[in-house]
Amino acid sequence: MASFPSPSGRRAASPRPGNPVSRRRRGPALLILPRASRRFVRSPVLRRFAPVRSRRSGQPPPLHLPPRHIVLRAEETDARVRFGVGDWECRGLNGAKVRRCHILHAVGPDEPHVASPTWSETTLDKPFDQAIEKEELEGFLNTPLPSHPKLVRGQLKNGLRYLILPNKVPANRFEAHMEVHVGSIDEEEDEQGIAHMIEHVAFLGSKKREKLLGTGARSNAYTDFHHTVFHIHSQTKTKEYGEDLLPSVLDALNEIAFHPKFSSSRVEKERRAILSELQMMNTIEYRVDCQLLQHLHSENKLGERFPIGLEEQIHKWDPDKIRRFHERWYYPANATLYLVGEIDDIPRAIREIEAVFEHTLPESEAAPMSTASPFGAMASFFAPKLPGGLAASLTGERSPAIDKIKPVKRERQAVRPPVEHKWSLPGVAQDAKPPAIFQHELIQSFSINMFCKIPVSQVQAYKDLRSVLMKRIFLSALHFRINTRYKSSNPPFTSVELDHSDSGREGCTVTTLTVTAEPQNWSSAIKVAVHEVRRLKEFGVTMGEMTRYMDALIKDSEQLAMMIDSVPSVDNLDFIMESDALGHTVMDQLQGHESLLAVAETVTLEEVNAVGAEVLGFISDYGKPKSPLPAAIVACVPKKVHIDGVGETDFEIHPEEITDSIKAGLEEPIYPEPELEVPKELITRSQLEDLKLQHKPSFASLSKEENVVKIFDSETGIAQRRLSNGISINYKITQNEARVGVMRLIVGGGRAREDSESKGSVIVGVRTLSEGGCVGNFSREQVELFCVNNLINCSLESNEEFIFMEFRFALRDNGMRAAFQLLHMVLEHNVWLEDAFDRATQLYLSYYRSIPKSLERSTAHKLMLAMLNHDERFVEPSPHSLQKLTLQSVKDAVMNQFVGDNMEVSIVGDFTEEEVESCVLDYLGTVSAAKSSKTEEHIEKISFQPFPSDLHFQQVYIKDTDERACAYIAGPAPNRWGFATEGNDLFNVIRSSNGNEVSESVNSDLMGRRHIDVRSHSLFFGITLSLLAEIINSRLFTTVRDSMGLTYDVSFELNLFDKLDLGWYVIAVTSTPSKVHKAVDACKGVLRGLHSNRIVERELDRAKRTLLMKHEAETKTNAYWLGLLAHLQSSSVPRKEISCIKELTMLYESATIEDLYLAYEHLKVDDASLFACIGIAGAESGEDMNGTD
Repeated sequence: MASFPSPSGRRAASPRPGNPVSRRRRGPALLILPRASRRFVRSPVLRRFAPVRSRRSGQPPPLHLPPRHIVLRAEETDARVRFGVGDWECRGLNGAKVRRCHILHAVGPDEPHVASPTWSETTLDKPFDQAIEKEELEGFLNTPLPSHPKLVRGQLKNGLRYLILPNKVPANRFEAHMEVHVGSIDEEEDEQGIAHMIEHVAFLGSKKREKLLGTGARSNAYTDFHHTVFHIHSQTKTKEYGEDLLPSVLDALNEIAFHPKFSSSRVEKERRAILSELQMMNTIEYRVDCQLLQHLHSENKLGERFPIGLEEQIHKWDPDKIRRFHERWYYPANATLYLVGEIDDIPRAIREIEAVFEHTLPESEAAPMSTASPFGAMASFFAPKLPGGLAASLTGERSPAIDKIKPVKRERQAVRPPVEHKWSLPGVAQDAKPPAIFQHELIQSFSINMFCKIPVSQVQAYKDLRSVLMKRIFLSALHFRINTRYKSSNPPFTSVELDHSDSGREGCTVTTLTVTAEPQNWSSAIKVAVHEVRRLKEFGVTMGEMTRYMDALIKDSEQLAMMIDSVPSVDNLDFIMESDALGHTVMDQLQGHESLLAVAETVTLEEVNAVGAEVLGFISDYGKPKSPLPAAIVACVPKKVHIDGVGETDFEIHPEEITDSIKAGLEEPIYPEPELEVPKELITRSQLEDLKLQHKPSFASLSKEENVVKIFDSETGIAQRRLSNGISINYKITQNEARVGVMRLIVGGGRAREDSESKGSVIVGVRTLSEGGCVGNFSREQVELFCVNNLINCSLESNEEFIFMEFRFALRDNGMRAAFQLLHMVLEHNVWLEDAFDRATQLYLSYYRSIPKSLERSTAHKLMLAMLNHDERFVEPSPHSLQKLTLQSVKDAVMNQFVGDNMEVSIVGDFTEEEVESCVLDYLGTVSAAKSSKTEEHIEKISFQPFPSDLHFQQVYIKDTDERACAYIAGPAPNRWGFATEGNDLFNVIRSSNGNEVSESVNSDLMGRRHIDVRSHSLFFGITLSLLAEIINSRLFTTVRDSMGLTYDVSFELNLFDKLDLGWYVIAVTSTPSKVHKAVDACKGVLRGLHSNRIVERELDRAKRTLLMKHEAETKTNAYWLGLLAHLQSSSVPRKEISCIKELTMLYESATIEDLYLAYEHLKVDDASLFACIGIAGAESGEDMNGTD
């Protein structure tokens, strides 16, 4: 896979409801692992074996607390209402979205903590301690930071570096990554893309890697500017015989990296795949990102050496050409091996490394290359470089450590990536570049990026960590001001973000101001953004802001320290790899927290503002003599814009107009920021007592037949309760994540409740509530800062069946009570604002109008409308529907679903029974939630397009400068619980056709385990269809991609509803215009070929192993348990019960091939049921795209 360049951190200017073909519910943002890259998103070389994994290039965690992959992005470090679809996301400073785990020790006096949750003004303002002399303070700040005590580094005689870190999560597994320090930046003019080609050929051509897949291992690879990485995730021992897998994994990596087979057949296969990948990734977003990189790095090869390469060159290379590049760069001294996981015997692991790699290649006779510190992992390549060239010391000095190791003939380059930059430094003479404009017919919104590029400041001493802390405080304040102060007054921008982050792949630190707006508002948006930047630079942050963000950062750091032994291995590994690339000192979480506490008391308000002013100087001082010049200013704009009453008109903009707008914004008068009163609680103790007297909250019986007020399952640890107002409660106490909890409110109904006169009312209503952000008498700003102070993250969203509100909270300092207070206020005292409704409507209007400019979205949109008989509840609301909506109609559509016995709340976390039940009674028991009348809710009929129809196969054509193609194939499926359209219960069909027989061979492979009748279990279709999806995905890859070479990416996905009596499957395939029809036919052939080419035990075993390993790993996370608890007491999902959770593993293990074929019979794959839509983009398509209405 090649990396996708993305230098801007841009966000879409419109809401992102998601691919209309896919209902895959996105978990709350706060619960996912490290965020998608600010710089790029990688597409894996092998989608079948690993999901798309986003890796941040510019993600050195400023506080160096693994796995906190945080850039200094103000957008990530502030509570806010996130501008995404239906997401009310009040994010605290722990906004980097990491999976938090539990450290196995009691909370006690030895636990790292902050004595006071609030930093007093005297503490913040004093220069550390008046008794300490200035020299002593300077001495402390210049002291090196401590290094990770468990991280083992070494080097073999042939030059191969290795790093080993014992890590217990996930248990009985380890990560092995081979990083070869060669990427696209090392290619010559006629080799553009050859590093990526080698990655494909070496990885997919490895027989030893393929053999490992049978053990349940997962593997993938990626290529970037500066390196190529092959990685394997494996169990420590085989499940059957207990054999150690580390030698096999190392052997596979050795073959992949140093002994690949460059056979003509494999080269041709991967050539076809890469050409398909090139077209697949060539979206307008990718092209915009390439433009940004080209201008940001116009002075060096980073602006032109994109990893995917050039199509005309990819066509030409023969195996010999590829082999020569491999011989030049793939040698042990140019590689680093990372092992992180449950590795108990490190000396043994080192012996295994030596046995596999030490004699893998003889020393080359090639000319020696410049040397670097063996343990610095490119630590020197970010030494500050002046425009005149690289410092001589970078190539001439030798580390004393290297003399202790036997010299090798070839070493890696001292500077990675080997490029020179023009820095944006004060007083450095350069000619200012005028703003660049990239205009394209597929761009929908206006965006502008102002870049500043400086050398990386390596974080190696306490003073460096102190500087990072001060920058983070400063930028948090900026983002909060812009996106709260203006959001409540219909601002001219869609979003404003300031990103400050290091980039190992680019060898620099980049600061980016990104402004997105509707095209007609572009000038005003720029003025607002630069005006606020100048205001912050001139007046600085207030003492209240500094106190607030310092407190939140300390709390966040303390939580991470508590999880020192519970961080996933892959997060630790990514953190170490990026930190080494940047030359940062690697610390563990406890060291990081203690170091942060040490430097926090030295920080003063004046220094925070001085450091922040330096970061913002390239914007606030724009146009002044000797001010730092932006590295680039790039505007990405549409060619045509929609004007109400006029239609599509040409959009014109000139560089001097952009410059004038920047200067005009900087010249507007500025005023200091007033202090804002932040509530310590949303419901006072006296108010709570009044509510309890009024509502008399209590737990009610869970059963009509008997008085059972609590059900506790000892096997799963799940407790079930029900409040007297009808709200159902599920909770589970876990130690997965130390003193952290998550909570989800599920409200039945969703978009399915929209009728023909209120299309879009639910999704726009949820967005309106998100945009407003107010509760009771508290303003949006107060609510968001309340969340910052209490480390609360929350999101509000909807789908076809439900409305969700999700929370993540820390339990320290009554954080759980604060989260419950916020949920109570949303339910009881929500505020609906006309301007928030206007913004929500405009966002969906803009999003709809952008559909014809996206090949994938327009193709999917057309397919969904055809398959579901033009039912708009499953796609974006049209402009005609949006015009019918009013504030009152969307409010009613949402709030009419918030009925007591239609609401279920699940809570998972490291709390006590007393803590959670007290919060439930106090804040949910006092909700005035009326009970529903029990009459069946009205849902308009949902039906598939009848056959025959000319809509079963369609094509979409989009005019584009580049050729691309994609296709979607879809058809009906049952829902998760065995119901199909018209309410047909498929369990009745199974019983009648099989005489209610138990599936054959159920116990044949269970080795004495308890018998279970899969076919009579309520999860039969959920289990068997999931296994089928794994097998079909595997066959699609093998046939359509690997054997036929028709695509780079093909996938099969099931969309199974819980409440609605239907589901569907979707095959998504990318290809070229000349091959896409063949690809569609091949996909249909695989889908329909399960009878002629029957499933074999090997395929079923691999599918079971994959899903069981995923389930086992995910049970260590609170987010996964929230999903398992969902609908446990829902009357609209009657077949969901505790056995669905308890017996999940056994159901997977017991399923047989015959069971899968029973389920397969209810996937509709015949011509009368199957729908397909092909999308083709090109300059000469010959047809105009049909309308999407």
